Parts: sequence; C-alpha cells; structure tokens
Amino acid sequence: MSAPPLVTLHINTERTWRGGERQTLLLATGLRDRGHVAEIICPPGVPLGERARDAGLTVHEMSLRGELNLRAIGRLRRLYRTQNADIVQMHTSHAHTLGTLARFGRRRPRTVVARRVDYSIHRSGTPGFTQLKYGVGVDRYIAISEAIRDVLIDDGIPTTKISVVHSGVVHHPTPERSRAEIRAQVGVPDQAYVVGNVAHLACHKGQIHLVRAFPAVVKEHPHAHLVIVGDGEEKDALQAEIEKLGIANHVHLAGFQSDVAAWLAAFDLFVMPSEQEGLCTSLLDALYAGLPIIGSEVGGIPEIIEEGVTGLLAAVGDSAALAQAVSSLIRDPERAERLALAGGEKARAQFSADSMVEGSIRVYRELLAIPARTAEKAQ
Repeated sequence: MSAPPLVTLHINTERTWRGGERQTLLLATGLRDRGHVAEIICPPGVPLGERARDAGLTVHEMSLRGELNLRAIGRLRRLYRTQNADIVQMHTSHAHTLGTLARFGRRRPRTVVARRVDYSIHRSGTPGFTQLKYGVGVDRYIAISEAIRDVLIDDGIPTTKISVVHSGVVHHPTPERSRAEIRAQVGVPDQAYVVGNVAHLACHKGQIHLVRAFPAVVKEHPHAHLVIVGDGEEKDALQAEIEKLGIANHVHLAGFQSDVAAWLAAFDLFVMPSEQEGLCTSLLDALYAGLPIIGSEVGGIPEIIEEGVTGLLAAVGDSAALAQAVSSLIRDPERAERLALAGGEKARAQFSADSMVEGSIRVYRELLAIPARTAEKAQ
C-alpha cells in the first residue's frame, strides 16, 4: 500500500525574491505535483506569495515581523491544527523562531528548518537565545550543502538532526529576447566576450572582487565586457569602484532583471566571486544554460565546481586569481566548452529540482516514521 499524501506548510518571512524564495516555491510546487498538499505562509504582498498563487498554490498571508510576534505565533498554531499538517518547514531565520514556538507543546506537525547559509549559528552574539532556538523544537535541519552540515556540526547540532538535501534548479524558459537585444540594452557590442554575474548586490556576494579583476582582463582582452545583473545595497559602492578604475566602458550594472534566461543566454562565461555561499543556485542556472563557470572556493561552491573538471575555483577575495581564471578561459574556448559540458552533466544529475523535492520527501517520511517521544528525546 502506498503511503498517504503529506500535508506540508512552508513558512518564509522574506519580503524580496532571492534564491531561498525560489527554492521554497520549487519545493512546494514539486510536492503539489506529486500529489501532496503544500501551502505557503508568507507576509502580505511579497513576490513569493504572488508567484505561489500564480502557480496554483494556497497562500496564507500574515504579518510575520519580529522573532516573538505573539499574534503570528497564535495564527500559525491555529493553522497547524486546522490544516492537520504533518510537516512544517521553515525557510528563513525568523520563520525558524516563529514556526517552532507555534508548535510548542504539540507533537505534530514535525518541524524542519532549511539552513541555506554557511556561517555559524553563533554569529548573532546572543548565546542564550541561540542555544534555545537551535536546541529545542526542531526535529530536523535540512542543510543545502555538505559545507553547511559541517558548520552545524561544529556548532554543536547533533548529526542525527541534520540531513543534506542539495538545492536544485530547473531549466529557465526559452528567452523572449535575443542575445543582441540584451547586449544592446547595456551598450555591449554583439561581438564582445561577455562575463556575467547574476546575484543580489551584497558584500557577501563579492562582486567588488570581480570588478577589481576586470582591468587586468581588459588589458589582455580589450573585447571583454562584464555585466552584473541584480540590485542591492552595494550598487553605489560598485559603481564608484568602476569609475575609480576607469572601466565604465567595459563594466555594466544592469539592475534587477526578471528575464534571467535571456541574460544568461547573452553571456559567454559566468563568475560568482562570493565571500560566503551556502551552495549557489546561480551557478547551477549558468550550468543549465550551457555556460562555463568560475566560483570562489568557499562554502558549498566546491560541491558544484570540481577544479578543472566542471569549472574553475579562485581563492576568496583574490581579484588577481579571478582575472587569471577569466583570461584563461577567454584564451582557450575549447577548454571552456569542455568545462561547461561536464558541469552541465553534473548539474542535471545531482542538482535538479526533482532531486531536491525527492530528497525532502525522504526526510519528511523518515521523521514521520520516528515515534514522537523518540524525536522529543533527540531535541
């Protein structure tokens, strides 16, 4: 007899659209498509809620501000009961707190926290609160990379409470705009060699190191251009650095763009110079798009990039190494193509959305098979 469908709730408190929100939506739609119930809980008017509704998912909107929002905790608690949820998965740090407090005193639903960042849980500097938050009320942590699993273990989380389920992606839809149209939008000649980056403009994404690498790239390859797609708090600092280095004719900040597929199709190479990175689905998107990739040797990135096989790695913050890696692939297009082919094969085999959904279901089934008292003793 087949197992009954799962009833799952997914809490995400983020107000913007980034990688974690995309993973939340891919997971929920994947569960729904397999016959399970998957409903989204999020703040009103956020991109995740809008996209989830467009995908035909049930969305529960509520104010989720603050770690100790008693009204939100009460609403979540009622929702757990009325929906008869088997699993509640929390996809952000605030969701972790609110979601576990709402389960307090109940054996169900089982609680799962998605951990997507590779820094210590003790970074907040409030040890008492951290010990309580991470030590009580969570049945399982899903780490999106082995690197994050190692951080959690170093921080004192029992190995029995951690499962690794890599993030996964799907092919972007066919671009609606041509390569020439996209390049023309930012003033890049169609015959140029375009190095691309797609990410939120934040310090930990390290775009400043790529900008600083580019004078050396342009010196050797005058036809090279860098296009950075995204918006964020580092935009002004990046623009100032571009002007300071005198490379404004070769480095272009495209801002936030919704048609990512078209931008990837306009690139020749993708570079992610992150200072911190749980895994990096942008690199996976680039591989799915057939691009060679370069990433920094940090967090979960080496789980995607096998040096010299599926891409190239550079030390964190090393602009000279980034410049050397970029130039080496511009000089050797045949090698770049080999890396792209091998990387694409690995991405499709190990980092698909289907694999991510199936891995999550295995974790859910395992949790539900454990008697509640046993799970409680593991807290």
